Amino acid sequence: MARIAGVDIPKQKRGVIALTYIFGIGKNRALEILEKAKVSEDTKVDDWTDDEIGRIRDAVSSYKIEGELRSDTQLNIKRLMDIGCYRGVRHRAGLPLRGQRTKNNSRTRKGKRKTVANKKKATK
Repeated sequence: MARIAGVDIPKQKRGVIALTYIFGIGKNRALEILEKAKVSEDTKVDDWTDDEIGRIRDAVSSYKIEGELRSDTQLNIKRLMDIGCYRGVRHRAGLPLRGQRTKNNSRTRKGKRKTVANKKKATK
């Protein structure tokens, strides 16, 4: 099992697919990395030589990935919350940010339903 950027890459998969296991690398960027490292995209990770793995590591290191990318994303969200813009307020409230309706859906963002009991009528 190859280890790139602190992530164990599955060895039975093709190189392009295996690289997408790294946070911040999608299919297009994986193709770009393999092209830069001069490795065939159809080669399985198991068939990579140590030299190829080294070249791939070098190519991957030029991108912002894994922990650095996660912390950057969190800092961006925190900045939005601090300046109190609409998106920041929605983040703070745990509601969808991109204009979706919230009357019926948005359960993923709002969480499990919280049942509210009816008000009891006063007896005379």
